[in-house]
Amino acid sequence: MTLSLEDVQSQAPTLTLSLSRVGVTNVEKVIRIRANGSEQLFSARLDCFVDLGPHQKGAHMSRFEEVVNDAIGEVVLGESAFRAETLAQHIAEKVRERQDARAAEVHIEARYPEHKPAPVSGIQTQEIYSLLGAAVASEIGTRRLIGVRAQGMTACPCAQTAVQARSRERLLADGFGEAEIERIFEAVPVATHNQRGLGTLHIGCPEDCDTDIDAELLVKIVEESMSSEIYELMKRSDEGAVVEKAHRRPRFVEDCVREMVRGVLEQLDFLGDRHFLSARQENLETIHQHNVQAERFGLIGEIRREIASGEHSPRHASMREWLDGNV
Repeated sequence: MTLSLEDVQSQAPTLTLSLSRVGVTNVEKVIRIRANGSEQLFSARLDCFVDLGPHQKGAHMSRFEEVVNDAIGEVVLGESAFRAETLAQHIAEKVRERQDARAAEVHIEARYPEHKPAPVSGIQTQEIYSLLGAAVASEIGTRRLIGVRAQGMTACPCAQTAVQARSRERLLADGFGEAEIERIFEAVPVATHNQRGLGTLHIGCPEDCDTDIDAELLVKIVEESMSSEIYELMKRSDEGAVVEKAHRRPRFVEDCVREMVRGVLEQLDFLGDRHFLSARQENLETIHQHNVQAERFGLIGEIRREIASGEHSPRHASMREWLDGNV
């Protein structure tokens, strides 16, 4: 005897009301990429959602996991480079089809190691970066976000100015002239307090744009937006170089965001006005118990027009609006 199991999820709900997002979160996967005879591992976490219609009781949760496994096999295996946004797009389109939904949304964060040399000694150090990908698949096509998250160091300009003013007073009292004092400040970076910075950068690609964006370039833009890069393993010579570089390039949290935007506009000048940009910086304070944060988001066209005109843009399109296709 065989039992016929009723599809409970397809039953009518007790209240005829659609739900904005239904799905699974924190799906963890280890993704293996084989390239040039070696294997690289990515630790990935995925969130998958669909919009649920007003006449369906629930989504088929097991289908999310099935689609994720299938998509990883189809998109990732055999690739020479892992692209989080490509995997997110593939999963979103397959989830939308399997769940018979109007729209599906996928977010991916994958952490991976990268080896780079310390600035003076050249000693190889392993750094951990995050690749970010998101996609929303709907009847009008699929919008993709490619993003990265990286760490760095910032030196506070405000405290440095205060320390420099007090140092100038003491040097004048000791008989140094103005020209001598300027030479001293030019040769010796002035002390200030520091922060470890967390920079996050996203670029959004519209449905009809097959834009190829290098994640390594985005990491470089994020790191260069801060006062200095940081390294997990350093010799004393490296530590001295990092600290001096940071103190010669003091930057506020706001400066970091503006430098990220500048880097995108200059180094990715092929992006169209309908592409989306989000730059976010959080600095972990050392002399305060709070942290500080700055952010700029909007369409590339909005940002270009504001820079060209110097006028405060009346609208900053949000990531949510852009993903939903409302801008």
